[in-house]
Amino acid sequence: MTDAELATATLAMMERAGDEALDAAGPEEAIRAIARGCFDLLGDRDAHLRPGALKEGERQYLVAGAFFVTPDRQWHMLVGSIGFPPEQQRLLVPIDGGHPGRVHATRSKLLLRNTDDHGSFRQYLKTSRMGSTIFAPITWRGEFLGQLIMAAQARGTMREVDLAVLVACARIAAGVWVAQGGPAWLAANYPPADGFFVGREGLDERDRT
Repeated sequence: MTDAELATATLAMMERAGDEALDAAGPEEAIRAIARGCFDLLGDRDAHLRPGALKEGERQYLVAGAFFVTPDRQWHMLVGSIGFPPEQQRLLVPIDGGHPGRVHATRSKLLLRNTDDHGSFRQYLKTSRMGSTIFAPITWRGEFLGQLIMAAQARGTMREVDLAVLVACARIAAGVWVAQGGPAWLAANYPPADGFFVGREGLDERDRT
């Protein structure tokens, strides 16, 4: 896809995802509409074909969703996920855990082209350690609400252009989340009965099976 084609596709995606989010039945469905738009469009879809992008036994797949700060400000709770294991639909990562914790602390967007180059990267996804990921803060009137995220197994999948689109989508997500009553929904649904809590250092071996 050329830069011009990506720009056209991005505008179409944001219009469609924004409409779906505004018409959604609730805040999680709204966030999932935004995440789905990113999931379907972003990332170098040929990255897995390059030497070294995948290690032995790995396969290319992607995930997307949002982590919102819980009312007690102790956790990031997964909302509107795409591609995560069913048992991790309510993944909860410590507020200072891994790179989600870094994004929370710095209030800054983040691109990890190759997570192997970042020794502090932690595996929170049960199925595997992701090889490439992007994060974009979701803020409202100066308050950090959470972050929109996307990740892929193959190293080099996520690029600067993907991060730029994710940041723009995070701005839409912030407005939609508030308009759809997200903060009240979060307060009513935390702590979740199906919460999958992980430690700061990631999953231990029993969690990965």
